[in-house]
Amino acid sequence: MQMGDETRQRVKFTDDRVCKSHLLDCCPHDILAGTRMDLGECTKIHDLALRADYEIASKERDLFFELDAMDHLESFIAECDRRTELAKKRLAETQDEISAEVSAKAEKVHELNEEIGELLAKAEQLGAEGNVDESQKILMEVEKVRAKKKEAEEEYRNSMPASSFQQQKLRICEVCSAYLGLHDNDRRLADHFGGKLHLGFIQIREKLDQLRKTVAEKQEKRNQDRLRRREEREREEQLSRRSGSRTRDLRRSRSRDRRRRRSRSTSRERRKSSRSRSRDRQRRHRSRSRSHSRSHSRGHRRASRDRSAKYKFSRERASREESWERGRSERGAADWRLESSNGKTSEEKEAGEI
Repeated sequence: MQMGDETRQRVKFTDDRVCKSHLLDCCPHDILAGTRMDLGECTKIHDLALRADYEIASKERDLFFELDAMDHLESFIAECDRRTELAKKRLAETQDEISAEVSAKAEKVHELNEEIGELLAKAEQLGAEGNVDESQKILMEVEKVRAKKKEAEEEYRNSMPASSFQQQKLRICEVCSAYLGLHDNDRRLADHFGGKLHLGFIQIREKLDQLRKTVAEKQEKRNQDRLRRREEREREEQLSRRSGSRTRDLRRSRSRDRRRRRSRSTSRERRKSSRSRSRDRQRRHRSRSRSHSRSHSRGHRRASRDRSAKYKFSRERASREESWERGRSERGAADWRLESSNGKTSEEKEAGEI
């Protein structure tokens, strides 16, 4: 299918609408165009500009379009082979049955015919290209094959009746499914084996074999790359697991070290706190002891002073009483009252001082 200018601007060679066989120059619609088996226009897009883009891009990366082209050609060749088998079956129904020996002799004549036709086609091609010497060598080989063919035809003719010999003269070409006559002349054979139809089928079949080989190699390479990537990924996962295990062990070790340090620090803090509390208790105890001893000593001193004052006061009082008794006995009553009054006043003063 050809494209317009607008479609050509929008479509890329990677588009599914583009014929991958055309990009690889092996589409049967192009190869068999103008022959008896012309397939007409391809349902997909054909464009030489897209083929040029593909050839440039395929040098930079593997697009793997060979798989699509191989599937296309395999489907086409399978259909051709199916038609060839049907033609053989119809031909066998129209011809008399012959023995295996006669059939083998007829097969030999057909094989020699094919060889002559292929050699003549090759000689003509070399002559057209200017290789005259090579063309002459091939023509000499053709003469040798013709002699072999003549002997094979004599053997085949002598092995069966004349009526049957005239009937057993057709054969199906295994390459292009065309009918071949057992007694075709060299010109007819050369035209067939050098014709576009036969050469086109040869090109398609050879391209199919090449694509199968290429696809197998690329698939093997892809499988190896996939296997290598999987092995690398497994090695990375193993290293990651080992590294993770090592990291976990390191974290656990660090965590244990931190717990140990915290435990030691907590123990030291507890010991410090315990010693501090102990020192505080000791200080408070010593403070209370000193306070108690000071208060006790102050109370003791105060009590001592009180006892001393009381003792002094009692002694003075006893002394005054003794003086008073002596005065009373020595002086008169009036003097005694005056002295008693003075003594009372002095006693009150002394009591207040105490």
